[in-house]
Amino acid sequence: MLRGLALLLLFQLAGESIVFLTGLKIPGPVIGLVLLAVALPLIARFRADHIVAEVERASDTLLGNLGLFFIPAGVGVVALSGVIGTHGTAIFAVLVISALVTLAVTVWVFIAVRRLIAARPSP
Repeated sequence: MLRGLALLLLFQLAGESIVFLTGLKIPGPVIGLVLLAVALPLIARFRADHIVAEVERASDTLLGNLGLFFIPAGVGVVALSGVIGTHGTAIFAVLVISALVTLAVTVWVFIAVRRLIAARPSP
């Protein structure tokens, strides 16, 4: 599992390095994740399935403990409860509006993809 975690961190470092060197406005971990998604099938193609399995095991462990990563955010909410109380209405409005916009865009994309698939001739 340690090798899998090291590989995950290596790809995150690669993504951060790319962002640092190029000045892209994309988060480094996102670029690292895309690189990892490209690299894993290549690694599997070279019969190194044990590496893929170690990355999967490390990922499952991290996902199993995902709740622990939200503790700092919860502490921040408690520490800033005065600010949240002062601007609570605005925060609630932004949350509701962003949820509705996200839902509308998701529905629109679903409908557009469904139309594209229906318009494509079957093989």
